[in-house]
Amino acid sequence: MEDISYREFYMKNDKIMQKDSFNSEFMNLGKSLYEVIRIEDGVPLFIEKNLKRIENSAKITNLILPINSEEIREKVNRVIEVNKVEVGNIKIVFNFYNDKCNFYVYFIKHNYPTKEQYNRGVDTVFYHGERVNPNAKVVNLKFRAAVEEKIKNCNAYEAILVDHNGNVTEGNRSNIFMVKENTVYTAPLEDVLPGTTRDSIIDVILKCGYKFMEKRVNYIDAVKMDGMFISGTLSKVLPIRKVEDFQLKSSENEVIRDIMREYDDMIKRYIDENKLL
Repeated sequence: MEDISYREFYMKNDKIMQKDSFNSEFMNLGKSLYEVIRIEDGVPLFIEKNLKRIENSAKITNLILPINSEEIREKVNRVIEVNKVEVGNIKIVFNFYNDKCNFYVYFIKHNYPTKEQYNRGVDTVFYHGERVNPNAKVVNLKFRAAVEEKIKNCNAYEAILVDHNGNVTEGNRSNIFMVKENTVYTAPLEDVLPGTTRDSIIDVILKCGYKFMEKRVNYIDAVKMDGMFISGTLSKVLPIRKVEDFQLKSSENEVIRDIMREYDDMIKRYIDENKLL
């Protein structure tokens, strides 16, 4: 059950409501499409990419969104304003149940990586399993619970998903990138959720002058790379220090450090351009 107790207000359809009336049980009913957007300096980062992705998820699942992208954006900004939030994660959900769709916007608790984790990297584990429809961001509570149980039991930061062919696909809540010399690899788009941060990272890789390739990489070969990193709403660009018992020097890899710096600069430019919009 999601906890929104540290923010005063959320939105259901067109109405701003007090947190005490919130009940996340709706997530167990029907089908839910959702996005999580990071807020920095009161700006929803790269929200246009989230809106494009949720439209794509609706198309893939043959569902019709009751409001358009501009209306979604207005409602997100409204929830940010009434809660007076500068930093956090906001979730938007379209819940389809009994021939009706309800729209929710609410803040969820966040746990961003520490400075030490960015400097040293994080520990991960492999999880042999794959999403039924990786291109659509649909709530799948059973799959998520199974993956998170392994993360917790192994005291890891993230799980790297491995498909039935033994290839690395994505993280539980992130995309996975691998570096060998001056080339950065990641799984093909058709095998993963098209992460909003993923697109930005690819732009950064090319801007930095490195080669980029979508390629299916076996999990045994993945740990032989020069380095690996996670990208996502929570993590930004986060080096991987360890995959199960395999040690990596990702935090010392100059390619990864360059990508981290350039992505942080991209965020700063985006905030400057959108702060007054």
